[in-house]
Amino acid sequence: MIVLHATFPIDPERMDEALDHAETLVAETNEEPGVIDYRATRDVEDEHTLRFFEQYEDAAALEHHEETDHFQAFEAALPDLLAGEPEVIRFEVSGATELEL
Repeated sequence: MIVLHATFPIDPERMDEALDHAETLVAETNEEPGVIDYRATRDVEDEHTLRFFEQYEDAAALEHHEETDHFQAFEAALPDLLAGEPEVIRFEVSGATELEL
């Protein structure tokens, strides 16, 4: 499994636009083959930061995602939305277990 955690500092004046892009990206991506889960949220400590949590079955699913129109549209819009440097961390995961709370 491939897991990505992406952090995007967003220009406060462009947050509504960024959220619109994120909403479309999340909805479309969750319909892709090989996507386990794809989420975006505002950071609770910094409302001008968007965080994405992405889970893919394998590298092929991630590669397919990066070629989609909705990902490319988000990627093209991103430079105008950012207020700083984004960070994307990729994890190669061999297993996952749901924990009881």
